[in-house]
Amino acid sequence: MTEPSRSRLHRRPEKPAPKRPGQPPAGPIRIYGLHTVEAAFQNPDRRRHKLFATENARRRLAERGVKVDVPVETCQPRALDRMVTRDAVHQGLVLEADPLPAYGPDQLSDGHLVLALDQVTDPHNVGAILRSAVALDADAVVTTERHAPEEGPVLAKSASGGLDMIKHVRVKNMARFITDMRDRGYTAIALDSDGPAPLEETAFGEKALLVLGSEGKGVRQGVRAACTALARLDMPGAIRSLNVSNAAVLALYVARQKMGL
Repeated sequence: MTEPSRSRLHRRPEKPAPKRPGQPPAGPIRIYGLHTVEAAFQNPDRRRHKLFATENARRRLAERGVKVDVPVETCQPRALDRMVTRDAVHQGLVLEADPLPAYGPDQLSDGHLVLALDQVTDPHNVGAILRSAVALDADAVVTTERHAPEEGPVLAKSASGGLDMIKHVRVKNMARFITDMRDRGYTAIALDSDGPAPLEETAFGEKALLVLGSEGKGVRQGVRAACTALARLDMPGAIRSLNVSNAAVLALYVARQKMGL
C-alpha cells in the first residue's frame, strides 16, 4: 500500500462553510419569558430540548395549560440570571431550543395581508412588529436575509410569543420578492413620507403587501420601484413621523379596514 503524500498528511482541516447571512443560527438557542416560552411549547415547528425554570414559573405554566414535553431543571432566579443577558426579564423561565426553520416565500399561506420589512435591523423593532402582526392577524412578516436580525433571545422576547405564532420569511432580494407577490395578485404598497396620497386613500386589492423601510433610510429606491404604489402615513400632531414598529401597527390596521378583513 502506498503511503499518503506528505502534503495530504499535513493538510489543514477544512473550515466549515460560513452560514448564509439571515439564516437561523447553528445549534440551540435560549429563549426566555413566560409568553415566549409558552408560545414555543405550542408551536409544532419548534424543536425543544430543555427547560430551566423556578418552582413558581413551573406552576404558572401548569396553570396556563402548557404541556411541558422536555426535561426540566429547577433553578433559582440567580442561576437563570446568569443564563441570559444583563437586565433580561426571564420571569423564571429559560428554554433551550433549536431555531425555527428558515421559511421561504414558497411557504407563504394563501392569505390576504403580508408585511415586508426592507432592511429593518433592530431586533426590538422587528420583535415588536412580529407581535403586532399576530395581533392584527397578518399572514407573514418578511425580512431580508442581510441587514435584518437573525433569530435570538432578544428578538424572541421582544415578540412576546409572536415569533412562534406567525411565519417569519427571509428573502434574498426584496425587490424580486415584491415582483413575485404582485404576480400572485398582491397589491404592493410601500410606506414613504413622500407618498402621493395617505394610506387611507390608497387603492387596495383583495391581497395586500405592505412594505416598510428602516428609520432614516426608508424603503430603498429599487424596492419602491417594484411596488404598485407609494403611500404615506399622515400624523396630525407636532411630531410627524413614527417609529417603524408603531408605523407597522397603524399600517396594518388601516389595511384591514380598507380590505374589510
